[in-house]
Amino acid sequence: MLWEAIKLANQSVRRNVLRSILTLLGIVIGVCAVIAMVTIGNGTTQKVTEDLSKLGSNMLVARPGRETFGPGGGGGEVRSFTERNVATLRSELADVRGIAPASVRSVKAVYGAENYDTSVTGTESDFFVVQDWTFESGRPFSDGDIRSASPVCVIGQTVKTVLFGQADPLGLRLRIGNLSCEVIGVLRGKGQSAFGTDQDNTVVMPLRTFQRRISGSQRISTIYIAVASADSIGTVQAAAEDILREQRRIPPGEENDFSVRDMTQMVSTLTSTTTVMTGLLSAIAAVSLLVGGIGIMNIMLVSVTERTREIGIRLAIGALENQVLTQFLVEAIVLAVFGGIVGIVLGLGLAGWAAYAMSIPFTINPNVVVLAFMFSGLIGVVFGYFPARRAARLDPIEALRRE
Repeated sequence: MLWEAIKLANQSVRRNVLRSILTLLGIVIGVCAVIAMVTIGNGTTQKVTEDLSKLGSNMLVARPGRETFGPGGGGGEVRSFTERNVATLRSELADVRGIAPASVRSVKAVYGAENYDTSVTGTESDFFVVQDWTFESGRPFSDGDIRSASPVCVIGQTVKTVLFGQADPLGLRLRIGNLSCEVIGVLRGKGQSAFGTDQDNTVVMPLRTFQRRISGSQRISTIYIAVASADSIGTVQAAAEDILREQRRIPPGEENDFSVRDMTQMVSTLTSTTTVMTGLLSAIAAVSLLVGGIGIMNIMLVSVTERTREIGIRLAIGALENQVLTQFLVEAIVLAVFGGIVGIVLGLGLAGWAAYAMSIPFTINPNVVVLAFMFSGLIGVVFGYFPARRAARLDPIEALRRE
């Protein structure tokens, strides 16, 4: 009986192809939009998480002032950090992998006839550990380089490509502002950060070299703290704030004139934001499914009206009400399910194209795909039941009198 109902439903759909296609559009658009939005949202969340993890794992970032967190090196703070602050943190903080002071300035890097606007970071060797940098070639700074303020530097992939092309830059001298420094290392590429900046467009040199030859001051704009384990982040953050408050002589009850931010919290905040936005857009897209269901019910009511005489003949020759009900209900379900399948295919295709265009991972959520398919079938049942019941309850005699 069910197979016969499916065959009759297919015949009805093929007999009115254009009407069936127009009926499917609401379901197709709704399912397509939901699948695309969720898939793109998942890819965006994964991209944000990956980009933030490139900044360093289990990392705290201390900056003077209370400005908004960003990829830059501060500037405009009330009081900068000092080497004494850094030394005290190193001696008193436990459960840390490394502590690196840093200052950043925008400069022009020059080699031969090539020049490029970049940023130079003055720091110490722990900087590469804290920010999870790995070396493609060369080495980090030695203790001798840091103590003697040697004119040496480590460059990122973008600087290497622009200034040196395919040549090996190790041992060559690069001019940073008015300082000529020897390239001793090349960092492995990280790509774009979550803030849209090129992390590989960087030059790193010893902090004392930077202070004496680039900035002309002892200012330290940032302190990076790599915590040994995620479980200790809160404890280390509180201890770092206490140490800095004492070092900077902030009276009890007064607000900090610095900030110590947890990168893990930033990851959670940004990923939760993208999740909420994805849910909101998906909910808006799901309204199309409701519109599609109403379209199916409307078309099925028209179909019942058009086929009143056919229904009357079936009932007159012995068809049961349940059989007529099943026929029209299956027809509505076939339309909705077929629309769901087409919507899923189009949605995944659209999400794949968007992922490629936006350079984000193409992350399929099987649960969403299955849920969209089941929901489209449910729409067929819900919105197809009333027209099917109306067809099954027709009086055969009255139906046969219809022209």
